[in-house]
This record gives sequence, C-alpha cells and structure tokens, in this order.
Amino acid sequence: MAELILKNSKKHGKGIFADKDFKKNEKIMELHGGLYTYQQLPFPYFEVEDRYVQIGQNLYMGPPGGLDDFVNHSCNPNAGLKINGKKVDVIAVKNIKTGEEITWDYSTTMDEDDWEMDCLCGSQNCRKRVRDFKYLPKDTQKKYIELGIIPEYILRKI
Repeated sequence: MAELILKNSKKHGKGIFADKDFKKNEKIMELHGGLYTYQQLPFPYFEVEDRYVQIGQNLYMGPPGGLDDFVNHSCNPNAGLKINGKKVDVIAVKNIKTGEEITWDYSTTMDEDDWEMDCLCGSQNCRKRVRDFKYLPKDTQKKYIELGIIPEYILRKI
C-alpha cells in the first residue's frame, strides 16, 4: 500500500494521506476487518473508540488494526465506500492530489439510529454532528446517490 501513508492530521489525530494522485472513481484501498451483526457489537457501542462500519442492514465490519482504521470522516469528503456484499472499497469521489488526506462521510453507510458523533471536520458545510444517512440534507443525499456511494440497504428505504 505504498500509495497511502499514515501521518498526523491537522484535524483528526492521525489520518491516511495520498502518496500519489487518484482520479475520480479510482479505487484507493479495500477495507478489511471482521464481520459482526448488530447484536455482536461492543456494548455500550457509543463508548467504543475504534469504529465499526455498517456494511449491511445487520452487518458491520470491525476495525482491522491497519491503515483502514485511520480513514477519517469529513462532511466534504474526497472518497466514499462502494459496498458489494462483504467487499468494501474506498473510491475517490473527486480527483485527489498527492498529499491530500483521504476522507469519507461516515453518514453514507449509517442506518441504525444508534450511534452519533460530534463532527470537527472544519469543512465549510460541516454539519457538526455525524448521524444516519436519513438525516443528511436532501441535496447532500442526492449528491451521494448520484456518486454511487450509498449502499443498497439504505437505497431500499428511500
């Protein structure tokens, strides 16, 4: 994974940064981690520092202990997740230059009403709170749907 480097992020502690240019729709990396049902998540979930990514209606991918754990949230992301069954790719949703931090909007996969976090991304359109997809502004939902980064289990509900 020489195309990505882990280093300190100005806003997020540590983050993943591009060590090459990525074109829009290009695969950046694949997420890895154990698979869990909602019932198997740590309790209380909101106190867990390592985040579990929802990848299905009742399916989550746990933190693998690698670079995957450091892809941070942004309300103005340059990447998104493409979920195909149990395979999860991080893809560029816009052109990314060498040295840019790779970020995705955590709300794009969330459909549980159980976990939220304060957002400190600092983008101009920062929502101040990361919540389920259904709470995103309608224009943001539309943009993410058009980018193809909203999983089927969420699309079925809208």
